[in-house]
Amino acid sequence: MEAMNEQDEMLVMSGKEHREVLKRMLSYTKYHIPSLIWTGILVLLVTLADVFAPILIKIFLDDYLTPMNIEMQALLILGAGYLGLTIGKSIVWYFQLLFFQKIALEIVQQMRIDIFSKLHSLGMRYFDKTPAGSIVSRVTNDTEAVKDMFINVLSTAIQSLFMLVGIYAAMFALNVQLALYSLLLFPLIVFIIFVYRKYSSQFYRARREKLSQLNAKIAESISGMSIVQQFNQERRLVKEFEKINKDYYDVGMKNIKFNALLLGPAIDLIYALAVVIILSFFGAESLIGPVAIGTIYAFISYFDRFLEAIYNVMERLAMYQEAITAASRVFRIMDETEEVPAQLNDPEAKITRAKIEFKDVSFAYEGGRDVLKNISFTAEPGQTVALVGHTGSGKSSIINLMMRFYEFERGDILIDGKSIKSHQIAELRKKTGLVLQDSFMFYGDINNNIRLYDKKITDEQIVEAAKFVQADGFIQTLSDQYNHKVIERGASFSSGQRQLISFARTVVTNPQILVLDEATANIDTETESLIQTGLKRMREGRTTIAIAHRLSTIKDADLILVLSKGRIIERGTHETLIAEQGVYHSMYKLQNSGMDLDAAL
Repeated sequence: MEAMNEQDEMLVMSGKEHREVLKRMLSYTKYHIPSLIWTGILVLLVTLADVFAPILIKIFLDDYLTPMNIEMQALLILGAGYLGLTIGKSIVWYFQLLFFQKIALEIVQQMRIDIFSKLHSLGMRYFDKTPAGSIVSRVTNDTEAVKDMFINVLSTAIQSLFMLVGIYAAMFALNVQLALYSLLLFPLIVFIIFVYRKYSSQFYRARREKLSQLNAKIAESISGMSIVQQFNQERRLVKEFEKINKDYYDVGMKNIKFNALLLGPAIDLIYALAVVIILSFFGAESLIGPVAIGTIYAFISYFDRFLEAIYNVMERLAMYQEAITAASRVFRIMDETEEVPAQLNDPEAKITRAKIEFKDVSFAYEGGRDVLKNISFTAEPGQTVALVGHTGSGKSSIINLMMRFYEFERGDILIDGKSIKSHQIAELRKKTGLVLQDSFMFYGDINNNIRLYDKKITDEQIVEAAKFVQADGFIQTLSDQYNHKVIERGASFSSGQRQLISFARTVVTNPQILVLDEATANIDTETESLIQTGLKRMREGRTTIAIAHRLSTIKDADLILVLSKGRIIERGTHETLIAEQGVYHSMYKLQNSGMDLDAAL
């Protein structure tokens, strides 16, 4: 799906949108004006070297070789001048390339910072509708395409423009009439560029689509490897991959044949026509008087350089198209309006007692039906409110609203009598601790996974927090203890160990409100008792809202809410709900018999 969307983007982009994207890309150069000026000067010097080199050869041919007027001093000066131009051009070319690449890298560096910062300002609704792989591709692959545009396309375009102007200035200086005749080739050159751009972009789109399909098939196979091997799907997937790979090869070969047919031969044809024009002109001139052989050489040499510049531009048209398309996707993220919920930032709104009130709250995810309908309950300071219900009943949505990941449509949530919208977001995040079902760990060590790089938190506080939630025991058994390395997502730890570390991460900030999203689900039996002890100690003195997967863990909750289809259908303590013999009673009874909660419901 992502691949097809990318193709659609390239097909529907209008000329106006194309120009706007290019203008916006070039706007990043405004921070590099001095470097661009220096680069322009260097390009000018390279152009002058290319323009004057044939002039030196012309002087040698017309003034010394043809009349057999050999003067060693003059020849040495011409030779030294030609050698100096060549060496000087190479040196200047090096610095010109260095400047271009430096500018391109700095531009892409800033663009990546801009898009990464923008991503952190977006609300959760955006991430719900956008695949993570697509976002990663925007930040890395698409910005890399923009970098290539600045390094290869923009630099080539500037160099070619300078070269064309310099060459025609030299040609008009040598012979105005012949220079005017050579302009007759311009319509043919423009036509070839137009045809090449049209068809090369089509081949580019087809290649990119097939490459996206290849990537998707590889990702599918890797992510589902256990299922693939369990159900003997290896042969089928290999055949599917071979077909997509063959299609990608075929498209690539068509592109190669197209380039071989049009790009090289077309330039050769124009060059041949240019030589014919030059020779015909000087052939006619020879009937009137002597012809300067050096001038013939200079014109042919200039046309060779002229067509080389045209060839370089044509060769990079597909890269330019890719960069424009990539940049449009990057800018689409930067222009995204799905921001995090706005806060009123009332300075008087402070969390002191941590009393939580939901008042007739209703909420729907974008474009969908209400997943919460008139939810009302109160969690007094220090109380624990447990949420139970089947998958999709609205439990996690309540947590999401509490954490201000989403904006609710109707009703209000109060903390200590003030709307949650009035509190400063920093205050909310500081006073609220969140523990998720799947504990996330960052690359680094255990210390920094608990303090999350907050230098205000001391090593002693980290150890104290770990002991408090029963995590210190297993940490002490590790080779480097709290300095033990954590690989990506904490893969070397068990689910229970990761959960205990997340408990310590929450406790070390000493929050007044605790939000637990099925914190006891999917844990191994080895650390289950430690988890339960850690949870119980964490909840002491804190207002807690907890989603319960195992009903046995919430028997001591002050209030249990049973949800179904976004509504609260039962509420009470464990004892009162059991006595009512309603839905909760059935759930508890069936789960005690070994049945899963969703199955019980």
